[in-house]
Amino acid sequence: MIASLKGIVQSKKPEGVIVDVNGVGYQVCIPLSSLADVPGRGETVFLHTYTHVREDVLQLFGFLSEEEKKIFTILLGINGVGPKLGLAILSGMPVQRLINAINNEDVSLLSTIPGLGKKTSARLILELKGKLPSFDIGGGDGSSHRGSASDDAVSALVNLGYKKPLAEKAVDTSVKNGSAAIEDIIREALKYLTEK
Repeated sequence: MIASLKGIVQSKKPEGVIVDVNGVGYQVCIPLSSLADVPGRGETVFLHTYTHVREDVLQLFGFLSEEEKKIFTILLGINGVGPKLGLAILSGMPVQRLINAINNEDVSLLSTIPGLGKKTSARLILELKGKLPSFDIGGGDGSSHRGSASDDAVSALVNLGYKKPLAEKAVDTSVKNGSAAIEDIIREALKYLTEK
């Protein structure tokens, strides 16, 4: 199992990053909420990784903190939550906000995450309430951000090379169009930017 990677960022896109480790490029899926904090191309990055192996696939999932990786592996222990949904959940909101939503039994907040319906949200609460560690990761419950998902989306677009005013306009447009989760906001904003 590959537990961590330290190397040079070759590319950084919403679907993940490619990290060059001594001439070998590893494609690593990371939560969209962490994308903005990954260094730019040519810079060194350290990622805690989870290796997912199936008959037909070998995937790496990367996290900037040990806490994020721990929550991801806990989520995978829930029936019906695979790596793709686990990553979507972590992309949907900051870790501490997720923990708070589970402990406060906030099904409606959890249901705003793409791919996470009310049934799965209720199952997460049932199986995880009171069992998740509380971490102090940067943004607390995420409410200190201007519009947490919107700010993270702007930051992600800036890191992808777009100018901040243009990124803000694209994000504002996608939020007006009804997007709420960071994944949807970035997807809509990229559509807007490519049409320009």
